[in-house]
Amino acid sequence: MSQSLRYISISHKTASVKQREVFHIPMEKKSDYAQFICNAFPDIVGLLLLTTCNRTEIYFETKTHSAKSIRDFLINLKAPKNSSVDEKLFEFSDTTEATVKHLLEVSSGLESSVLGDSEIIHQIKKSYQFSMTHKLQGSLLERALQSVFKSHKRISNETNFRDGTTSVAYKSLKVIQNNFKNATSTSKKMLFIGAGDIVKQLFKYNSKFNYSNIYISNRSEEKAIFLAQNNKCKTFPWKNVLANSFDDFEVIISAVSNCSNLIHNLPVSNLKVLLLDLAVPCNINKSLTRQNNVIFHDLDSISKELEENKEMRIASKSDVINIILEELASYNEWLKEAPLRALLAKLKISIKNVVTNHYQSKTEDPQIKLVTNQVMKKLIYQTKTLALIPENELNKIISKEASFFY
Repeated sequence: MSQSLRYISISHKTASVKQREVFHIPMEKKSDYAQFICNAFPDIVGLLLLTTCNRTEIYFETKTHSAKSIRDFLINLKAPKNSSVDEKLFEFSDTTEATVKHLLEVSSGLESSVLGDSEIIHQIKKSYQFSMTHKLQGSLLERALQSVFKSHKRISNETNFRDGTTSVAYKSLKVIQNNFKNATSTSKKMLFIGAGDIVKQLFKYNSKFNYSNIYISNRSEEKAIFLAQNNKCKTFPWKNVLANSFDDFEVIISAVSNCSNLIHNLPVSNLKVLLLDLAVPCNINKSLTRQNNVIFHDLDSISKELEENKEMRIASKSDVINIILEELASYNEWLKEAPLRALLAKLKISIKNVVTNHYQSKTEDPQIKLVTNQVMKKLIYQTKTLALIPENELNKIISKEASFFY
């Protein structure tokens, strides 16, 4: 069986937040899960773990292991014991072409809950950095990711698909504005919980809303202080968050990784409280929605709100699809040439050996490299027929061409 790039995916398209959070892989656990997978499937040479609020995906390069086997492994690893998991929650493919096409579509924002979401490409870059750090690129995966980055640049430069903002963070701030439609909305007392990408995006987009009474809390006090200083806001004690002592906050946005049921108790009062849960697993207990003073949104409901820029992005969708198909065709062409590249690599080694023997050198003589490259240039014109030449004939060609430089 030839080397293939494969994938499995559970996303907002197939599963609810509650179902997705079971298979969420937090950043601090990525190394462990990569090790689990590589130990269980030792012939995997490329691995990309992509985990966002809306999807958990595993891309892997292997000769022998199917996508179903990785899916079943993840289910056994993450699902609660004695629980039943619907296998249809997962999409998967065992073919390189289908996998690269899926990755290109995901990275473009075509598959995002918000069409054209630009945050996904930053999350893919982080996942790629993780793979490089752990030496898990693999040649097929590496080339696929280069196609992703090229298509991203083309989409940004050649279409209107990236124009406007429809990120989860921006939409969350817009929800606040829509729920407090009065002149004092910018001074509402707000608490941001967390210090990851979403919270950083909240601060970034706040320049468009000018909310001025923001507090931040995080497990790492150092990170909370850093964000507070950089965004001119105040810190709120983490111990108060754990105790669910939220004073008189009118807006609480929670985006803490791997911290389910963090917020489970609020006093019943006449003060309207807007809760936005942007975490996977969910941070806020949905039982709080039974309180009359609570307005609640999670990732699923946020994604249905405020479809700004949608028409422009839909109009550009066909252009994005064409770019993806062009980059996929380019990848497939590269893939078809793989046997030829392998043949040329083998040929170059053979030529170098002949030239080295001629010079009777045990060291790396610069002349050896020069002669080897010159012979390769002459033979490159015959590459379409080289694969059909018997080995003994190939050796004759090598000896003949190399003799010109003796």
